[in-house]
Order: sequence, then C-alpha cells, then structure tokens
Amino acid sequence: MGDFENIWPCPDRPDDGFACPEGTRHALREGAVAPRPPAPPECPFCDLLQDRYPTHYAGHWILLEPGLLLAAHTVPPMLRWIITPDGRAMNLWEAEPFPGTRCRIPHRVACPALPAEDHWRSLTERREHNLLRVQRLFELPDGPPERFRGPHGPEEGLPETG
Repeated sequence: MGDFENIWPCPDRPDDGFACPEGTRHALREGAVAPRPPAPPECPFCDLLQDRYPTHYAGHWILLEPGLLLAAHTVPPMLRWIITPDGRAMNLWEAEPFPGTRCRIPHRVACPALPAEDHWRSLTERREHNLLRVQRLFELPDGPPERFRGPHGPEEGLPETG
C-alpha cells in the first residue's frame, strides 16, 4: 500500500505519528510555506510584504513577488508560477512555457536576507531591488543589518560574466 518510511514529516504533524500526504511533500519542495491568513503576508526573513496566494495543495500558501510579471522563458524552471482562473498559484515545474507566457516568481529567490540560489540576471536584480526596499522601509542609514550580510548575502557580489 505504499512506502511510508520515506515520507517527510509534516511541520504540523499530529502527535499520532501519521506521515505527510503526497501534496504536502510537493508543497514543501516548492516553497509553499507562507503564513496562512489572517497572518500578514510578510516574509519571515526580510519583513517585506508580499502577494500571498493559495496553492492547489490543501492548506498551503506561497509568497510571490508583488507586482512583478516576467516573461516565463527568462525564469528558471521550477520557479515559474502562474495564477489560475480560480485565484490559486500553480508552479509550472519544467514545462516549456507557451510563447508570450508571463509568470510570477516566489519571493524566496528574491529575498535579500536569504542566500542567493542562482545567478540569473532578472532574479539578481530583483534581490538587489528588495535590499534597497528594506533599507528605505526600515530607514537603515548604516546599510543592511547583519542578517543581510555574509558569505551568501548581496554584498558578496557576482562574478563577471562579460
């Protein structure tokens, strides 16, 4: 009836020890771990407000970058999210987007307080934009706080690619 030994534990797993349903594993893998309403849709790492959408995984929400629609072919696979007609966010996974498709990106790849996952130009620019937003929003005259610095933070710089 299935392999229950290799199922990841749920964050809100009941004490009876039951394993996570399949949808929860996919939601966790895709980063659909946003705080549920009525909590504010803030990033727990940088405190910036985001757009929060329910996903097709029951009880799971995702934070997407606000007001940003990108051409889907410029976004790495697995980071392309669209909003379906029923108002839910759906990850396109590795599906080849149709010409002209626009998508959203999850905030975690543009969060200035998290380590950069990649060096795609559009995502790097958004991460730098969010760092400036944090500085302006929280009026930080001495630059970003320590949690925004370090070996993976935005101040490390990117290699020259020509």
